Amino acid sequence: MGSAQSRRITPGANPTKRKNATKKNATKKARPRNPATQGTPVAPAKIIQGDCLDHLSRLAKHADRFDLVYVDPPFNTGFAHSARKKRGARAQGETAYDDSWGGLNNFLDMLRPRVTAMRTVMSDVGSLWLHLDHRAIHDTKIILDDVFGAAHFRGEIIWVPGNGSRRRSGPGVTHQTILIYSKTLEMIWNGDDPALREPFAATSLRTHFRKKDEDGRQYRDRTINGKTYRYYADEGRRLGSVWSDCPAMNANTPLSDETTGYPTQKPEALLERIILASSLVGSRVLDPMCGSGTTIAVAARLGRPAVGMDRSATACRIARKRIR
Repeated sequence: MGSAQSRRITPGANPTKRKNATKKNATKKARPRNPATQGTPVAPAKIIQGDCLDHLSRLAKHADRFDLVYVDPPFNTGFAHSARKKRGARAQGETAYDDSWGGLNNFLDMLRPRVTAMRTVMSDVGSLWLHLDHRAIHDTKIILDDVFGAAHFRGEIIWVPGNGSRRRSGPGVTHQTILIYSKTLEMIWNGDDPALREPFAATSLRTHFRKKDEDGRQYRDRTINGKTYRYYADEGRRLGSVWSDCPAMNANTPLSDETTGYPTQKPEALLERIILASSLVGSRVLDPMCGSGTTIAVAARLGRPAVGMDRSATACRIARKRIR
């Protein structure tokens, strides 16, 4: 994943390595869930109120490090965001956070020392996933190249929330970007995990997967260097870098029980995919600007001890409810 010319590692077991060798594997069933990445125990979780810069400095003094840091900072929108008083309510409640910085330079001045501090608490196989939109993503990448080193840029995810665009002064912006950096030239990456695959397109199924085995499973055979490999259609393909299958949450018109009323809440499906991709059961997960606490709630459910931080009292109150 990404441009770094480096060795990617996945500590622990990886029973899902892609392969499906020759004809003797023809009766192979669907691959099992990977116990190294998809745990069931509820792990410890904690929410800390306050500026993450202060708390990260304290964490850096301890030996514990985080295998995954996901951060969804303010987007430099220029205005304050309010939470809804209750699910489905039309009236706005208390201010969740103020995203007014007085210009892009001030926003970047806020962000640089904090991402620098995030790097100090990452493990040697840890990765940072930083989530922004068009307003500041390009300038932020320059900062991250400087803090982490350009060789540690591992790629980017284009997330398509599916909620359209109201922009009239130019092309509608219908995506957000997640930049991925590793602390060293090694990082946890579970790209072969069953949960990190997507279905083949219908045209691909019709064109390439024309055969069926005795169990009725569609497959195709490919011969590489004299060896024949069998690929099953129901195993899907590795995820690409454009994710359009994790619809956005909408605090104004909630669509599911996971809605908290917190503005800019991210869907659990998105965070589950990120956590499964770059951590293992038992890995420590950090979200230093955790908002409604989606990262922390999902990480704990997947067996990852998690720590969330946020300056907003509203955010911390909502997040704590999700991990009780």
